Amino acid sequence: MGEIVINGRDLSIPDVWRVARGAPGAPRVVVSDDAKGRMRESRRVIERVILQGEAVYGVNTGFGQLSNISVAPADLAQLQSNLLRSHACAVGEPFPGDVVRAMMLLRANALAKGHSGVRMETVQLLVDCLNRGITPRIPSQGSLGASGDLAPLAHLGLVLMGEGEVIEDGAARPAAIALREQGLEPIALAPKEGLALINGTQAMTALGALCVMRARFLSHAADGVAAMTFEALRGVRDAFGESLHRLRPHPGQMAAAEAMRAWLDGSGLTTAQGEVRVQDAYSLRCIPQVHGATRDALEYTANIVEIEQNAATDNPLVLPDSGRIVSGGHFHGQPVALALDFLKLAVSELASIAERRVERLVNPLLSGLPAFLARDPGLSSGLMILQYVAASLVSENKVLAHPASVDSIPSSAGQEDHVSMGTTAARQAAAIVENVARVLAIEAIAAAEAISQQAFADRMAPRTARLFARVRGLCAEVERDRSLSADIEVVARAILRGEWYE
Repeated sequence: MGEIVINGRDLSIPDVWRVARGAPGAPRVVVSDDAKGRMRESRRVIERVILQGEAVYGVNTGFGQLSNISVAPADLAQLQSNLLRSHACAVGEPFPGDVVRAMMLLRANALAKGHSGVRMETVQLLVDCLNRGITPRIPSQGSLGASGDLAPLAHLGLVLMGEGEVIEDGAARPAAIALREQGLEPIALAPKEGLALINGTQAMTALGALCVMRARFLSHAADGVAAMTFEALRGVRDAFGESLHRLRPHPGQMAAAEAMRAWLDGSGLTTAQGEVRVQDAYSLRCIPQVHGATRDALEYTANIVEIEQNAATDNPLVLPDSGRIVSGGHFHGQPVALALDFLKLAVSELASIAERRVERLVNPLLSGLPAFLARDPGLSSGLMILQYVAASLVSENKVLAHPASVDSIPSSAGQEDHVSMGTTAARQAAAIVENVARVLAIEAIAAAEAISQQAFADRMAPRTARLFARVRGLCAEVERDRSLSADIEVVARAILRGEWYE
């Protein structure tokens, strides 16, 4: 099981993935000693300000447009609980459990930086809930992505107060009961703590981290599936040569070309230039250029997400060294919004080119194989509709890939007059990732069928032969017409779980 120690500085995307997947086998999360010390220092600054009566946003004032209204000292704790109750109004289907666990981890990690002014016991309760499998029920719609993910994070914060709901075995339960069963006491929020819990980018960043991990799985799977298709169609291997790709040395393109060479090493099915044809169609010949550009985009997105998940993203922030509390805009999700819009475009292209390869496999005018890979064309339709489904998913991705970050709607009576829509971008990215996995599953099934029909399995490269066997273990040969919906989903799930190959 192991442990993941959070300190607000070095949490990685794979760390988030391991925690988000949950039991069994999820690592236990603990807060580092140095983070506890930093949190105590920042809390002392908050308490000093309260004693001195200084006006500080969200500590002894209202919120947003109401920030010019002072709140009496006797009401400061009530101010924080009111904030969570009033802001917990997200709507729609709840986030999946892995997204919520990632949100909990990222919120705890941000608070552990020691610039939010919260008490250690508040962070510890959040970590205890995470370690004991208490998963808040958080509706997925309603965030503008600035001032952070207010509505979703308010639902998370309510659970620490013993209010709201949790999800257990797929059903909603009162949070108070779940806490009591785990021997945990709800917390009474102290001044600043409600604001610190909700003012941040943890919903979009949690989704973003999981999307990056799954997109990496997609990228790896896309190379392997494309290599199977390449063999099934007797592709021209010269297009992947190292000397050729050194002439245009984009890192992703170089890596993708190297990956294709590795997948196809030892193949008896690839051809030399001019042996069968002079050159292939773009969907085969340009695999390194397209898959490689996606690799580069994913690395950019991963860098942004890892910076964000180790950042202080609430407002105001405490600067213990100077004793100051400064209002800023770290809650604004623009960096994440732009990066996730980029990821949407990049991952969509994996499906776009894969669908064109599916067309080449099932179109007899392009492949020389039986129409739609049907065993008895005419009486049987074979894989005809698989290409339709892939085309539908690719078309849907074109709508989802429209950049959410170009939109902004002012809120809070004009005080919050530019927002990121980063959580919308994140939710769209998650949907695109699911669609792309299904398109790659369709290509894998079609490529395996083309190889089976040509009795090519014994001439495949060692790596693609193992991949072919893996696909065949998930989807049996299509000897007669049958529904392939379940097969597509099984293969897609294996890809998204990172249990695809190697």
